Amino acid sequence: MKKKTAERIAEALERLSPPPAPAPDFAAAQAFVWHPDPDRLLPVAQVNRVAIDLLVGIDRSRDTLLANTTQFAAGLPANNALLWGARGMGKSSLVKAIHGALQPDYPQLKIVEVQREDLPNIGRCLNLLRGASERFILFCDDLSFGHDDAHYKSLKAVLDGGIEGRPDNVVLYATSNRRHLMPRDMIENERSTAISPSEAVEEKVSLSDRFGLWLGFHPCDQDEYLAMIRGYCDAYGISMDEATLRAEAIEWQATRGSRSGRVAWQYFTDLAGRKGISIASDRPQPA
Repeated sequence: MKKKTAERIAEALERLSPPPAPAPDFAAAQAFVWHPDPDRLLPVAQVNRVAIDLLVGIDRSRDTLLANTTQFAAGLPANNALLWGARGMGKSSLVKAIHGALQPDYPQLKIVEVQREDLPNIGRCLNLLRGASERFILFCDDLSFGHDDAHYKSLKAVLDGGIEGRPDNVVLYATSNRRHLMPRDMIENERSTAISPSEAVEEKVSLSDRFGLWLGFHPCDQDEYLAMIRGYCDAYGISMDEATLRAEAIEWQATRGSRSGRVAWQYFTDLAGRKGISIASDRPQPA
């Protein structure tokens, strides 16, 4: 009787605390998404990205990040990177495009997407990646922190590595609309209310300082906006006279009240639909 009771208790404890997940089959896909509780890395059958040659107006950031990622893929030292700046200017698209561009030469280079809300569990993700023969870009898109948000402390563990150190086969790329990952009023509030203003601000701002690369993305001008659209038309074989294309594209951006790579793609999507052109699934919308 006691033996059966002990077995039931053991089974209940096992359900509450399941055994560690087996190591994922990293050969199964180019990309994975991290999901905690239960911990697992789900393979992504097809990555949502555009070809790197379709990204216009961000040449310096493209070349810098491509060089850094190539070093990392080759097993050489590389920096964590923060891509910050204007919305819709290709920050996340660039990360995914570079990964896609390097895949043929470096098939061991994988990309793992992590959601901001899952950062407190990121240590367990790193344990699954640590020691693998593959190289991993840990990708956190649209990263920012608000008031009373302690998630940034978990991110520090990824950047600094804690006692164990960040695995040599992992590099972190994050995108954000904010240079310091936090709203300006939050930083100013810390400065005005803290007993030691400089130390309070330093605690928040020091997070972005832990990225070795800062790549800024700024709003595009009209010529760059039009060049993006022309590039999409050429890539998908849509013929249209320059004057009409220019007039329509300018009217489109005027109705949106902004210019960006995202707005350029939205106009092109409308144009492709009107022309009866199907947009190939392997070249989806830039983010």
